Amino acid sequence: MELIEVITSKENLNSAYKKVVANKGAGGVDGMKVEELGVYIKENKDRIIQSIKNRTYMPKPVRRVYIPKENGKQRPLGIPTALDRVIQQAIAQPIIEIYEEIFSDFSYGFRPERSCHDAIKQALEYLNEGYEWVIDIDIEQFFDKVNHDKLIQILREQVNDSTTLNLIRKYLKAGVMEKGLEQATRTGVPQGGPLSVVLSNVYLDKLDKELEQRGLRFTRYADDTMVFTKSEMAANRVMKSITEWIERKLFLKVNATKTKVVRPTRNKYLGFTFLKNSGEWKVKPTTEKKKKLKQKLSEYLKRRKATARPLAVTIKRVNEIVRGWINYFRIGMMKGFMDDFGQWLRHKIRVIVMKQWKTPRPYIKI
Repeated sequence: MELIEVITSKENLNSAYKKVVANKGAGGVDGMKVEELGVYIKENKDRIIQSIKNRTYMPKPVRRVYIPKENGKQRPLGIPTALDRVIQQAIAQPIIEIYEEIFSDFSYGFRPERSCHDAIKQALEYLNEGYEWVIDIDIEQFFDKVNHDKLIQILREQVNDSTTLNLIRKYLKAGVMEKGLEQATRTGVPQGGPLSVVLSNVYLDKLDKELEQRGLRFTRYADDTMVFTKSEMAANRVMKSITEWIERKLFLKVNATKTKVVRPTRNKYLGFTFLKNSGEWKVKPTTEKKKKLKQKLSEYLKRRKATARPLAVTIKRVNEIVRGWINYFRIGMMKGFMDDFGQWLRHKIRVIVMKQWKTPRPYIKI
């Protein structure tokens, strides 16, 4: 069976639709909400499937939005239309099944039953085996710079279906709508759709295979790659040769100022920093992540806003924020911080309680 038949099968499309609806999300350039999608697909399903199969389906441009990054800059996202999200998800599902069998064991980002914690644990394993020099590889604007022709060439090695490859290329070339103006997309896989993370893993799997072939210890989470060696000399040699390989073979630019050879204590990875405790390498949350938690709570607990809310609502939301943070950083050392943080948070809550207690409540005169 051709892959396009799997993609457009009733079971696969229904599964894709359910995932898109469950994830909700904002609408694309056509303004259609996810809630309106069911009726539209029911009325147009046969026409959509036929247009995909005969290669006349044309994806709409993604809607450009920006989200703030921790360094103060903004990350561009491309929001596909609700219908295009379903079709992208329908393409992604069978491609994931094909590639999961061949992806590296040391690739952890956006893969089933793998997480940031797995990447961190693998990094700690290397460090505790004596690989204490780290090459932190930074690929410049990776998601915006993926070469379309190279990506299709890589996909063709496993996806022997020209109609599917044609559809994927259309999504790569769909363009971006920003402030009412449509811009062509000559490179890149816009972040924001279900297909982008799958295609980025397919592209960087070539890097994984090269690192494996060289017998190097590494972890990769999306475009965040770290290589571990036992000496500074080896690390510098690997950094030079891998940088040249990435730029020559994958047509990507390695950021020379951010790619570096460092000791683990001077490196940050997925929100953690490394430290040695009683002769063993461990992790703890970065200072930036601790500050961000306090900033988020401080904003939510601003006195005027907080005193206007029922205390039970405030406590419930605070618990959700704190529980989510602890759940992510639970594999790290944080007892000292949590003791201090607990005192800080209790003081914040006490101030709100006292303020509410002093604030006269409106009453109804009978």
